[in-house]
Amino acid sequence: MTTALPHPRTGVPFVSPVPAGSGWPGDPASPGTPVAASPTDVAALAADADLGLLDAASSVCRACPRLVAWREDVALTKRRMFRDEPYWGRPAPGFGDTAARLLVVGLAPAAHGANRTGRLFTGDRSGDWIVAALHRAGVASQAESVDAADGLRLTDVRMVPAVRCAPPDNAPLPVERDTCAPWFRREVELLAPTVRAVLVLGAFGWASMLGAARGFGWSVPRPAPRFGHGVHAPLSRPDGVVVHLVASYHVSQQNTQTGRLTEAMLDDAVGTALRLARG
Repeated sequence: MTTALPHPRTGVPFVSPVPAGSGWPGDPASPGTPVAASPTDVAALAADADLGLLDAASSVCRACPRLVAWREDVALTKRRMFRDEPYWGRPAPGFGDTAARLLVVGLAPAAHGANRTGRLFTGDRSGDWIVAALHRAGVASQAESVDAADGLRLTDVRMVPAVRCAPPDNAPLPVERDTCAPWFRREVELLAPTVRAVLVLGAFGWASMLGAARGFGWSVPRPAPRFGHGVHAPLSRPDGVVVHLVASYHVSQQNTQTGRLTEAMLDDAVGTALRLARG
C-alpha cells in the first residue's frame, strides 16, 4: 500500500490498493467480507450467494496469484497521468440494474480503467464507447463514465465481466478464466429471471457466455455459433424462455481506433440487443 491520495471526485484520501469497506464510492465489500483464496473458495462462496454477497466477495477475491500480483502492481506503479490518484486495485464486480433485461458481457477490467476506478467500463476509452452507445440508446443516464462517483445509472442493463481482475496484456490464462467462472455464472443465474438478451463484447466473453448457458442446461444451437460482429444466437432455457445472444467486436482501442468497430456498428448491436431484450 502507498501514501493515501485524494479520490479525484470526492477528495477523500485512500491508499492503493483500496481496502474493503474504507469508503470508496460504490464499494460493495466490508472489512468482514469473506475472501476467496483458491478456486475451491470461489466455487463455494459463489454457489449460494445473493447478488449483494456476490458483488462483495468477488471484489475482494485473491484466488489467482498472477492476477492479484498484476492488479496490485499496477495500482502501485500507476500511469503517469494518474499518479496523483488512488487506484482501486481489486476485482471489479458487475454494475447496473439488478432487474436488467439486457446483460453486457465484457472480457475483464482494464489496468488503468476499472482497476483504477473500481467500476466496469469506467475511466478509459472502452468505457467511453460502450457507455456513450448505451446513452444514445436511452438506457444510460449520461454519455461519460469517468469514476465511480460520477452519478452514472443504467436502466434495464447490467454490465458483467467474464473475468473480474485486470489481466496482463488483457489476456487471462485459461486457469484464471476457469477459476473466475463461478462468479460470472452465479451472477448470470441470479439475473436470469429478468434477462432476455446478452450483448457480448468480444470472442472471450462469447465463449464464456456459451459455456455458462450449457452449464445451466440451456439449449445452444449446433454447431455452436461462432463469434462475429452482429451474430445472433437464440438460447432456449428449460422453462421455454429464449435468451438472445448478440455479438459485437470489443470496444477496445485496437478495434475502435482502426475502424474495425465504428459507432454505427456498435449502435446497431446495442439496438438489436435491446429490441430482443424487450421482446
